[in-house]
This record gives sequence, structure tokens and C-alpha cells, in this order.
Amino acid sequence: MRSLWMMLGLGALGAAPLPAPPVAERHPFTVTSANGNRRDDYYWLRDDKRTDPKVLGYLKAENAYADAAMAPLKPLQDRLYAEIVGRIRQDDSSVPYAKNGYLYYARFAQGAEYPVFARRKGSMAAREEVLLDQPAIARGHGFFMATHSTPSPDTRRLAWAQDDVGRRQFTIRLKDIASDRTLPDTIPDAEPDFVWADDTTILYVEKDPTTLLSTRVKAHRLGTPTSADRLLYEEKDTSFYLGLTRTADDRYLCIVEESTVSNEQRCAPADGSLRFAVLAPRQRDLRYSADHAGGRWVIRTNLDGAKNYKLVTVADGDAARGPAAWADLVPASDTRFIEDFHPFDRFVAIEERAEGNKRLRLLRADGRDDLVRSDEPAFTMALDRDNPEASSPWVRYTYSSLRTPTTTLEVNALTGERRTLKVQPVPGYDPQRYVTERVWVTARDGTRVPVSLFHRKDLRRDGKAALYQYGYGSYGLSMDPAFANFAVSLADRGMVYAVAHIRGGQELGRSWYDDGHLLKKQNSFTDFIDVTRALVKAGYVAPGRVAAEGGSAGGLLMGAVANMAPQDYRVIVAQVPFVDVVTTMLDSSIPLTTNEYDEWGNPADPAFYRAMLAYSPYDNVAAKAYPAMFVGTGLWDSQVQYFEPAKWVARLRATKTDRNPLLFRVNMEAGHGGRSGRFEQYRSQAEYLAFALDRLGIGH
Repeated sequence: MRSLWMMLGLGALGAAPLPAPPVAERHPFTVTSANGNRRDDYYWLRDDKRTDPKVLGYLKAENAYADAAMAPLKPLQDRLYAEIVGRIRQDDSSVPYAKNGYLYYARFAQGAEYPVFARRKGSMAAREEVLLDQPAIARGHGFFMATHSTPSPDTRRLAWAQDDVGRRQFTIRLKDIASDRTLPDTIPDAEPDFVWADDTTILYVEKDPTTLLSTRVKAHRLGTPTSADRLLYEEKDTSFYLGLTRTADDRYLCIVEESTVSNEQRCAPADGSLRFAVLAPRQRDLRYSADHAGGRWVIRTNLDGAKNYKLVTVADGDAARGPAAWADLVPASDTRFIEDFHPFDRFVAIEERAEGNKRLRLLRADGRDDLVRSDEPAFTMALDRDNPEASSPWVRYTYSSLRTPTTTLEVNALTGERRTLKVQPVPGYDPQRYVTERVWVTARDGTRVPVSLFHRKDLRRDGKAALYQYGYGSYGLSMDPAFANFAVSLADRGMVYAVAHIRGGQELGRSWYDDGHLLKKQNSFTDFIDVTRALVKAGYVAPGRVAAEGGSAGGLLMGAVANMAPQDYRVIVAQVPFVDVVTTMLDSSIPLTTNEYDEWGNPADPAFYRAMLAYSPYDNVAAKAYPAMFVGTGLWDSQVQYFEPAKWVARLRATKTDRNPLLFRVNMEAGHGGRSGRFEQYRSQAEYLAFALDRLGIGH
């Protein structure tokens, strides 16, 4: 049954017309640039301190309007939330992993939003030691995130990174495990990826409190003030991110400097000396990442034109010679893209992409090369973050598809034996009722674009079904076809769920990324539109019954698609959308701007300025009909500031000619990732899904 909202564009099924939406005031402002000035009447909505009563009042008015619009859909929203949460095991736990004589794991109590991190000595039959009771720590916080819980090398202390706002400004905290006593040491304004240098020293990355860029690597000795922390490295180039890691065999500590087009890695023996040496000096267009096991370095690199990367190796004694000493271990391929690897003493586990799927390959020291295979056409495998010690013959990995819940397995690289450690329980879900497909769509320039589909087995391709299409297409991040809980609710309502693997990701290798960023960014948008049209033409779905979703840079995709092909979409969901591209990239004080000139372009260059201006969603809003839209943001978002979508919504309201609803939901206590907590995040998802389903004529 078609909803009244869908027919009249007024309110939900059986509802009275909506009250008038908020109207943002206009205050003329000129954004200046050497390549041209632009007028921005809504620039005033930017408040870096988040304290301006006028700005906060407008955002609250938008929330009140969204509340009124969504009130009639509350039953559908509650039903969707119950379905999604009902597929989550309440008292779940992770697969334990071994480290320094202990088995570590996380477990959820019945109904808990956050897990308890714990360990047992020697076996799971031993007494449990609670390391981090997140439910207790999170109590009273509107937002809470604890990550990177890491014991000291002597296993006596625990350090973790905590964010209570959602702005990704972490504070590193510590405790004594035996006494369960929180230590007075706190390290504010830090990245979450710290490392223990020894039993009493932590290395961490300090963030600039304004730009939030990672700037300095410091060493903190327990019991001393942070003002006395030793500076180990300072990054002067604002286009680089900093990170810290330990090698697979725990023999080295490494500082990783990374930009879009180059890397540099400096490592020190894990002996407390903190004597860091560069493995290969940075140079533009040279990318590499190194790890150590079995007495050698293994390095993933694009050296010598290896566009899809290759693996090289170098002995400890030759590492100081740099790339001249690197010897090929796995040569480059035109059809296989090496995405990641994990070295062990006797083999190397490799994550590679081929034909749009991510799979695993095991390379033994004797030269034998084994591929871990799948029976499904669209799937993803990934090396598990918690792999055993480097001396182990077992490598742990996960497998998933749109149809198959995440499964944790391990395989013995020496014998080939494989065992399943855990299949993620999904109560009430029967995979035999569903199917996943991989189809290829020919884009307007002749490029073949992979698409992963999920739907019920009994779906009839009669051109009547509704479509929910997701995309991203930026930063070389590939959107793998992994199990999506909410997609089951869509399929059970006769819908097709599609993941469009558009250019800008790396599903088909580095060239797939190169063809979808900088001056070729338009390919991401046209690929997405062409996928929609192809699925309609093939009879999978009906024209006029298409919903699209994207977030962050995928929100940019949504904004561009809404401007370029509004007639192809009934409803668009844009979460934390990067929609004011030119103004943001002109402002180096905004977090992430300078790091991303090689992703979007530097607007000081006339060619990049014109290219960005041509697709920036905010700059291309026009007086025409747009689809119904649901836009979400977080007030404390540090990656896409809340004022980008706020300005975009304001301009859309003042300009568009249709009567389709436009809702703007502002989470006043969260950042880029939305609400925290295992279940709480799904309330937001249920809300925008209810909005989309109602617009598609699915009111149950």
C-alpha cells in the first residue's frame, strides 16, 4: 500500500500535514579564494566552540521538526529496531586469543551496551581476571568509546584509549591489574594507537587540539607528569598522519608516517633504547609498509611501478641499505591487488583482491603458495586483528558475505588443516532463505563495475521490487560485501540490497582508486547512477522505488547524485555528509583538510578548484525537484563538521521546488560515528530506514 506521505509529500500514513520546517536566516558572507569568490548566506551556522545559542537553537529546531515528521512512523521504527536487535546475541563473546601466557577476550552481559575485556591464565578453565569493565566506566556518559586495551609486556598493567565526546580526541588511561586500581597517569589529546615501549613506558601520538592532526610522538614514563614526556618525533608536513605499531614478533616498535601518496616508517628495537631508524626515506609516489618476523623484514610496496603492490623482503643486517637491498618475495600482478599481509616465522599470510573479492593467500618458506577459496560469488576474507604469536603455524581470519554471518576460522599454513572457531550467532536468521549475487554493470564510459546483491531466494525479477543501494567510493576504501544485519529486514520485505563497488575504492586494484579521485572524481558519481539504472533495466527493481545511502565521503556521493540524477531516486539517506567541499578544502584550520589535498585536490590550483566546484553538493544545489532526503550529523563530528550538512539542508530548503520531506537529525552528543553502544547505534539506523521504507511504499 502506498503511504499518504509518499503520495502527497506531507506526512506519514494517516498523519496530518507537517508543521513548517525551520527556516535558517540568511547572512551574506563571502568565501574568498585566489580562484574566485563565492557567496555563502549560511556560513554563520559554523560555530567551532558549539556554544552559540542561535546556532544551537536552529539545530534543536531541526531535531524538533524531525521528531514531528517521524512520530507517525514510530511503530515502524520500533519494529525495525526490534528486528535488528533481535538478531544480535545478547550474551556474546569474542574468540579468545593467546598472548604471553594469557587468553584474552571480550564478553557482553545480557543487554549490555559495552563489553567487559577479560583474560584467563593458560586456559579458559582458569579464573577470570576482569581487565576493563566498560559498562561501569561508561555509566553517566552520553557518548563513550574505549579502544586499544593493551596489557604491558610484563602483563601487570593495562592501558586503554577513551573518548567521552565522539570527537576522536582520546585520553589514554592506565590501571594496575592485580589491585584493580586506576593509576593517576592520564595522557590527553592522543591518538588511540599507542604502544608499550617497556613495562613502564608508553609511546603515544599527540594530536593538535585545534586541527586534530597527529603531530608528535612522545614517550610517557609512568608516575611522571605528561609535561615531562620525551619528544621522539615531530611531523612538520601537515599532509601526513602519524601512527604507532609493534611488529608481528614484538621485536620492533615503529612510527608510521602516511599520506595519500607516500609513506615513511622508522623503527626501533623493543629493548627500551628508542633508537629509531628510517627503513626508506619518504618520496612522493613511494608507498610501503613493513613488518618483521622470522629474522627478516617483509614489506608491501609499490616500488618500481608495482601499481597493485608487491611484497619484498630484506634481512636485518641489510635493512639500513633501504630499497636497494629489497628482494622480491611476491611480484606485482595486473590482476591481483595486495591489500595487506601478516608475517609469521615460517610463512606469510596475504590479503589480496581479485575480481572484486578480498581473499587470502598463504606463502610458505618452501615456496608453496595456497589460496583460501570460497564457494560464494561475492564475499570477503580478512586477516584477524588478534592473530597468534609469530611462531605459530596457525593464521586466524574471518569470512563473511551478504548472506553468511561473520565466521572466525584458522588454518594451519604448514598442514592445510582448517577449523572453525566461531560463527557469529544471528538468532532467527536462516541463510538458506537468501541469496547473494555478483553482477557487473557497464558504466557510461565502458568500464565494468562490480555490484553485490542480497535478496530472498523467492524474489521475482519482474521489475516491481524496491532497491536499497549503498556506496562510498573514496580514499581507496573498498566496500566489501559483508553480512549486514539490517539488510535481512529489507529482504524480508521483498527488497533488493545492493553494494555498488564504484571507482574511488580499490576493489579492482589501485587503478580503480586512481580513476575515482582528484580530477576523475566524477566517475564515482556516474558509476553509482549507472548501477541504479542497470538494476532497473535488468528487472531487479522498479523505477521510482529506489533508495540510496552513503555516509561521510559516501555522503558526498549522495549529495552529488541528488544534484545529478534526482529523478532516479525516491529517497536518499546521507549520513555525516561531506558536502561543502570547496569551502572546507580552502580552510586549513579544519581537521583533515591538509592531509587530503592528494585525495580531493588543493583548491589553490585552478584546475582542482574548478573540478571540486563542479561537483560540490552545496555549491550545486539548484531550483529543481529533489528526492525525499534524510540527513544525519553529529554536533561533535571532527571529520565532517556538523555545519556542512546544516548549511546544505538550509540551502536545499530555500531552493528546491518539490514538496518531498527533507529531515535533518543532529545527534547533540556524538561525533562522526554516531551514537555509541552495541544497541543504541541501531536506533538511529531504524529511524532513517523507517523514513526510507515509508517513502518506498513499504509501511509494515
